[in-house]
Amino acid sequence: MLEDLTTEASSPGAWPAAYPQGYAVVDVETTGLARDDRIISAGVYQLDARGEVEDHWYTVVDPERDPGPVWIHGLTSESLEGAPLFADIAGEFATRLEGRVLVAHNAVFDWQMIAREYARARAQAPVKQRLCTIALSKELALPLPNHKLESLAAHFGVVQRRAHHALDDARVLAEVFRPSLRTAAARGVRLPLLECLPLTEWTDRPRLGQPAGHGGGHRPAGWRTSRKRPACPYPNPGRYAPDRPLKQGMRVAFSGDTSVERDLLEDRATEAGLHVATSISRLTSLLVTNDPDSGTSKVVKARQYGTPVVDEAAFGQLLGDVEPASEG
Repeated sequence: MLEDLTTEASSPGAWPAAYPQGYAVVDVETTGLARDDRIISAGVYQLDARGEVEDHWYTVVDPERDPGPVWIHGLTSESLEGAPLFADIAGEFATRLEGRVLVAHNAVFDWQMIAREYARARAQAPVKQRLCTIALSKELALPLPNHKLESLAAHFGVVQRRAHHALDDARVLAEVFRPSLRTAAARGVRLPLLECLPLTEWTDRPRLGQPAGHGGGHRPAGWRTSRKRPACPYPNPGRYAPDRPLKQGMRVAFSGDTSVERDLLEDRATEAGLHVATSISRLTSLLVTNDPDSGTSKVVKARQYGTPVVDEAAFGQLLGDVEPASEG
């Protein structure tokens, strides 16, 4: 209930001036984890600058397909009958997000699902930054056995009533975020904010063995769309050198949000004769990321190995003039 979140008075003392002025604590339940899966419910708690609740909102969404792991989220096809499409609630959802930092547990997942839904609706979510409560708990060095939401809730004495229900998960997250935020403020900790790039170019891919737009039936847990690419036919010429063109065979990895859907970028890299790598090693020629200070594992390894880093815009320009592989 709302009053559970509003009884604690704002903590006294100075508040970091650089901290955001408001937050939207979000949880979305989905039909699965793949890029073409859909949102079936969303919960949002709006918080002020110090973590006090201002409002909350919840909706179910017709995913236009099988709801997926019902045993997790509890939403059956029957219970979703008559639910609005995402396009129908996109405007209301946007009003809950606008001008606020999106807060979520494993925020990159929630943001990517939201960004794709808005792309399908030919719109953009009005979100500029996100904050992951996993990253924040690491910044605060909280003594957690793992980084699951239930562990974070137990640490702060927050009771989960309906796990995997979007509104209750958002409530729990709001309750654990508030003391985390205040601890960070008291210590003068820099919040781990990341930029959210809305998708400006995106396309749906049909499911395996099904025409585009077909919802399909039940899938086992862990189902993923197959994106097996042909092996790169060219040898690796080594690392990318600044002010030089890319060369066919170079190993390119991607990290973080991109304004063009990741699969499209990877397809273009493959078509240009580059090797798309899923991880960073000493053999990686180039890392493409819009946030080199994000602290992701790929960014950290690129820094360790001295792997060159460019942003999405620079990579797009480089793709226009890829040097052919050496003969022989």
